Amino acid sequence: MTQTQQRSRPNDRRNDELRPIQIIPGYLPYAEGSAFIALGDTHVICAATLEQRVPNFLLGSGRGWVTAEYGMLPRSSRERIPRERSGPGGRTAEIQRLIGRSLRAAVDLEALGERMIIIDCDVLRADGGTRTAAITGGWVALYQALQGLVAEGILPRLPIVRQVAAVSVGVVASEARLDLQYEEDSAAEVDMNVVMTDRGELVEIQGTAETTPFGRSRLDELLDLAERGIGELMAIQRSALGIE
Repeated sequence: MTQTQQRSRPNDRRNDELRPIQIIPGYLPYAEGSAFIALGDTHVICAATLEQRVPNFLLGSGRGWVTAEYGMLPRSSRERIPRERSGPGGRTAEIQRLIGRSLRAAVDLEALGERMIIIDCDVLRADGGTRTAAITGGWVALYQALQGLVAEGILPRLPIVRQVAAVSVGVVASEARLDLQYEEDSAAEVDMNVVMTDRGELVEIQGTAETTPFGRSRLDELLDLAERGIGELMAIQRSALGIE
């Protein structure tokens, strides 16, 4: 099936087209770094907090740490999501670990020193791709926080070593598609989240055949699609921060 013959997508997007995206850095005035990211109807606020401590396993190591917390507001979705009063559930914990791993890949933890940056990602509105939006917006918040440490003379140089962004891809109606929104995600034959660096390195791939197993050629097609979308997201990250 050619591009012109593709089945209709929500909002009439091409299969290789991202939803409209906006990133507003410095969205929260009291955080060391923050960003509001809107990816279509998925809206997430990411806030970076600096703490002068590290987890116990890093005490005395001279290395810093980057971690994340993630949550969805009760009416961010079509159905009310109960608050997780007794701690994060399984899905939430898995997403938090993914965001933390992804953002640690961006930082020279030795250059950070024994400090910890916590990235809080709160979903205001969910329409698919909340974890990938949190990673993409979280990198902007993290960059701002580290930039502030350099500006204050606490660090001699910016310890960012990679740019990181993420996007969802999948197979819907037998077609490879970029940046699935909920309507597509819920019907996907293959659902995948891809995290990459600006060097084209893969940080993480989370992929599942929801119905029929898929082959290597389909995987390569999805990764190529993700790489193209992540390149666009990274250009928007840099533009939002005013960096080359």
